[in-house]
Amino acid sequence: MPRVRRVRGEAILALALLNIFVLITGFVALDVIEARPLPAVPNPVTHTDGVAAVAPAAPTPVDPERIADILDDPMSSSGLEEGLSGYVVDGVTGETLFERDADTPVTPASTTKIATAVAVLDTVGPDHVLRTEAYLDPGENRVVLRGGGDATLTATADSAAYPQVATLEELAVATAESLSEQGVDTVRVGYDDSLFTGSDTGPGWKPNYVTEGSTATIHALLVDQGRVDRDVSTRVPDPPLAAAEAFADQLERAGLTVQGDPDEAESVGEPVASVDSAPVSALVEYMMLASDNNMAEALGRVAALESGEEPDFAGASAATHRVMDELGIDGVDLSDNSGLSTENRITPRALVQLLEAAADHPELNATITGLPTAHSTGTLAGRYSEYSSAHHAAGMVRGKTGTLDGVSALSGTIHDQEGNTFLFAFMVNDPGATGPGLDNLAAALAECGCS
Repeated sequence: MPRVRRVRGEAILALALLNIFVLITGFVALDVIEARPLPAVPNPVTHTDGVAAVAPAAPTPVDPERIADILDDPMSSSGLEEGLSGYVVDGVTGETLFERDADTPVTPASTTKIATAVAVLDTVGPDHVLRTEAYLDPGENRVVLRGGGDATLTATADSAAYPQVATLEELAVATAESLSEQGVDTVRVGYDDSLFTGSDTGPGWKPNYVTEGSTATIHALLVDQGRVDRDVSTRVPDPPLAAAEAFADQLERAGLTVQGDPDEAESVGEPVASVDSAPVSALVEYMMLASDNNMAEALGRVAALESGEEPDFAGASAATHRVMDELGIDGVDLSDNSGLSTENRITPRALVQLLEAAADHPELNATITGLPTAHSTGTLAGRYSEYSSAHHAAGMVRGKTGTLDGVSALSGTIHDQEGNTFLFAFMVNDPGATGPGLDNLAAALAECGCS
């Protein structure tokens, strides 16, 4: 067996074995997800001691005809056969086990984030961090807050959260200490949101995306995902200004006197203080788990900056396309990196190939470790419940969800009852598209007995 296939098989199989453990521990993680601000991820399940040491039973060869048979009934009963496409491969060998219009480009919704994850991890690496900085303009006696694209930035954070996120409180304390050494105790506050350029809403976005709280407008500087309150979905009209106001409050708490209201300003010279995000690997896991649109767009622009592209919607898409080309993956055509755009197109085969790439290359693994787990974590926490016909697959399916009007998609990994692991993508573009219909397809594979 070629080494790359062996590495993929070991990585995917180890992850699949953890699904049962995740089912037990995932409800604790769900409490974290529902808290605001969201931490980047709960403690990654791949770091759990001892679980992966259990030796799996050797899987037996999978029969593609049996796969087709097991999927036939749930596909027929879904009522979505005309708009349904899919692709399934063996997670160890890479052998194609099922395909249905696998090369037909369709609207992917938030499964777009799989491409975004691979692109940013490939471009900047898993250890890269996003830095929020404070500058002093001595001529204006003004502290300027400069955003670095960190969508996990918050005012204050739980010291016990994993991983730790950057806070304005920490930045304000460090800023106050630095200014005290310079004899400065009274300042004005400015803010610099210039790192990202272009429109703050994407092509193909519906006007209600922001007003309904699906996303804030896209900025390099925002706090608590641009929410009015960290516990609600409603977004502020001007995220950079709101972040600067929160920073001014923290500066006063740190002992400085702040005069006037924050205003836009240019950051010049060297920063007097800074705070770093968690590593990009953790930000990717957070984005995948919570399907956070602001983080997805920020990570796309981070990849664009590293690639020499303009940090806007077009540049971020171009940077993602460049990585797809380098990996030899066709069938990805994006207008944004979150999947909110109705103009995006991805094929089921491309989604699976992205998962294969993430399994083959350790630096891309966060794409898979960030996948939500059925009836346990993230956007799958409320699915595969005891009231669902797919409940028997709870804990056995890990997948990135995608939902828009008339669009439902699910792509990830499945561990079946015989020890086989599948990589899959099921996508529906149809007015009647629903997530539960796709859950039944994944559940059928989980109980397949297809060897």
